[in-house]
Amino acid sequence: MKHLVYVLLSVCIISAEVTANDGSFSLASNCPPSFELTEQGVCRLVTQYQFYDSVQNRGVGGTQTSLPAHRDGFTPAQIDLGRYLFFDPALSKDGSISCASCHQPDKGFSDGLDRSVGVTGEKVGRSAPTLWNVAFLDKFFWDVRASSLEEQAQGPLFDEFEMGNSPEQLLTTLRNNLDYVDMFAQAFPTKPQIELTSVYQALAAFQTSLISLNSRYDRYAHGYHKALNKREIAGLNVFRSFVARCAECHQPPLFTNNQVAVIGSPEPEGRALDIGAEKTFSAPKLRGGFKVPTLRNITKSAPYMHSGRYEKLIDAVKFYNDGRGNSVPKGEKMQLHWHISEPDLTDDELQLIVEFMGTLTDESLTPQVPERVPSGLPPIDQKYQQRIEQQTLTNTKNNNKLNEQRGE
Repeated sequence: MKHLVYVLLSVCIISAEVTANDGSFSLASNCPPSFELTEQGVCRLVTQYQFYDSVQNRGVGGTQTSLPAHRDGFTPAQIDLGRYLFFDPALSKDGSISCASCHQPDKGFSDGLDRSVGVTGEKVGRSAPTLWNVAFLDKFFWDVRASSLEEQAQGPLFDEFEMGNSPEQLLTTLRNNLDYVDMFAQAFPTKPQIELTSVYQALAAFQTSLISLNSRYDRYAHGYHKALNKREIAGLNVFRSFVARCAECHQPPLFTNNQVAVIGSPEPEGRALDIGAEKTFSAPKLRGGFKVPTLRNITKSAPYMHSGRYEKLIDAVKFYNDGRGNSVPKGEKMQLHWHISEPDLTDDELQLIVEFMGTLTDESLTPQVPERVPSGLPPIDQKYQQRIEQQTLTNTKNNNKLNEQRGE
């Protein structure tokens, strides 16, 4: 029974774009890998973690712990429609960027920038968080201002500095595209025309298919102990120890508790303090608080923290070892999370943690990027890619300069 999921993964038919003879788009009729099609015609997630039964307040917990509740139950057509929408720049104000511009599959569904770049060509407020395993979350954005994927989708779509669109223009664009009219009819046959709620639902459907639970760590957790080497196992032990306390917030198997934590992580040089969740809840005690991110595919989604302050994973880990409140600005009073202490780990122990986090990489269920989308625009625009590469180069130069100033 332990190998059931891996058998299912190997035999599932990958959802890929199908083009009809007349050149129109036809949506998938099969579920993505790791999902099974039910008698009701919807896709149900299947994972080996479903065989475990453990309390949700797992703390540092064991390796064989269950997953929290998740969202599934979308049709193959709805998931596939969401895939096309996700990669189509037509959803932005000027057709210059898509959801995938800031959430690129090969970059851990992030974009490699400290802070993403929107339609204005300027950086937005925070870095793009990964979308892996969002089906298990009930809080979204760094400041947890959204409680559903549908609500989350509206943020970047209509933010003037991100995708810059308006509900009216988005509907007009989609309703005037005959391919999308046909595709929405396939995915939502009971609705006479394209509605905003259908757009949000399709995007949510696609994002719930982004599952990453088949890493080397997972194989180790399910009983195959040769999946990790001795140093990686040692790193797991440090990670879960009552000294380091990493697992208090980055709880297996999702490696997040999906809660807000005030840790006092630094802003980039010269940038004002981001108050984070204090604004969401009008709560001074959450000043500088942000959602605990998942560590799944963490090696793919640099730079790190809400502001992308750390280019390297080892530097992000060192932050926690440099002492409680080491980066809190002068004059600021933050109610730092109780687990932020001074673990005084050795350099080798810090490196062990980094090596362990490398075992959390699993991109086996990465969806296919459409070769073309209904708008005819490139799914991930080359100009946007060049902009990212230039910004990444600038970030590297700035970080090197800061390190030189600190004598590192």
